[in-house]
Amino acid sequence: MKQEDHFHQTLLDQLYDGVYFVDRQRRITYWNRGAEQLTGYAPKEVLGRSCGDGVLMHVDGKGNNLCKEGCPLAATLEDGKVREMSVFLHHKDGHRLPVALRAAPITDTSGAVVGAVEIFKENPGSADLSDRLARLEKQALLDPLTGIGNRRYLTRQLKGRVEEFRRYSVTFGVLFIDIDHFKQVNDQFGHLVGDRVLRMVAQTVAANLRPFDEAGRWGGEEFVAVVANLGGNDLSIVAERIRMLVEASSLETEKGAVRVTVSIGAVLADAEEDADSVLERADQVMYQSKLAGRNQVTLGY
Repeated sequence: MKQEDHFHQTLLDQLYDGVYFVDRQRRITYWNRGAEQLTGYAPKEVLGRSCGDGVLMHVDGKGNNLCKEGCPLAATLEDGKVREMSVFLHHKDGHRLPVALRAAPITDTSGAVVGAVEIFKENPGSADLSDRLARLEKQALLDPLTGIGNRRYLTRQLKGRVEEFRRYSVTFGVLFIDIDHFKQVNDQFGHLVGDRVLRMVAQTVAANLRPFDEAGRWGGEEFVAVVANLGGNDLSIVAERIRMLVEASSLETEKGAVRVTVSIGAVLADAEEDADSVLERADQVMYQSKLAGRNQVTLGY
C-alpha cells in the first residue's frame, strides 16, 4: 500500500460515517471502520462481494429492494451524478436501520467514471436512542434480552402520556405488536435463534420510531410502541412502516435465513381512558390482525 493510500485509509477510518467504494462491476473494494460499526459486517465479510448480492439489502420507505432495482450506486456508475436518499439497511444482526446515504462517482484523470463511493450515517434520532437506552439500563428499565425498554418502563410511559393528554390535550397512540408464529421459530431453529429473532424485531421497532416515541418489550414475543402527538392516519403510517421493515428483516443462521412477520393493533387514546384501558384496546385490535391472516395492521378507534 502506498503511503498516500495508507494516509487516506487512516483518515477515513476515523469517521463515524460509513464509507465504502465499489468498482464498475459494483464489487466492494474498500470498507471503512464506520461502515463496520454501523452494519456489524467486518471488511473481510464484504470485500470483493457485489453490493447488489444482498450484503446491506437496502429498502426504501415502501419496502422496495433497491439492490434489485433503484440502486443509487448503480445509477451513479451509469451517469456520474451524485445522489442522496434515505433508506433502511440490513444490519448483520438482522434488524433494519434507517440511514441517510450519498452516492458519488469516482473518476480517473480523464474524467471517466471508474467506480463510486457511498457514504452513509444513521438518521437523526439514533444517537438519542443510544443515550436513552443507556439511561434505562442504569434505572433497571431495560429488557436485558432485547436491549429496549421493559414492561415497567412502558407502564411509566403510558401513564405519563395519559396524564399529558388529560392536562394539555397532547394526543398519543399505542401499537401492540406480536410476532407471528413465533413458536414455530423456536421449534424449528431452537431457542437461541428465537432470542436473536426477538432482538432483531425489537431493534427494528426501536430504531425506526421518531426520537420522542418509545418502544419496549411487553413480554414473550409482544412489543408495545407509544407514539405521541399524531392522528389516526399518521398512526397507521407509522404502524405500516414498522410492519414492512420487520417483514424486510432477516437473520442468517446455520439452518438458513430466518424471517418473521408481525401483527399490529394500532389505537389512538381517548381522553377518558387510563393506561390499562388503551393498552387493552390495542391488544384486542392486534388480534383482529391475527384473525385477518397476520402480517397486517388494524387501526382501532
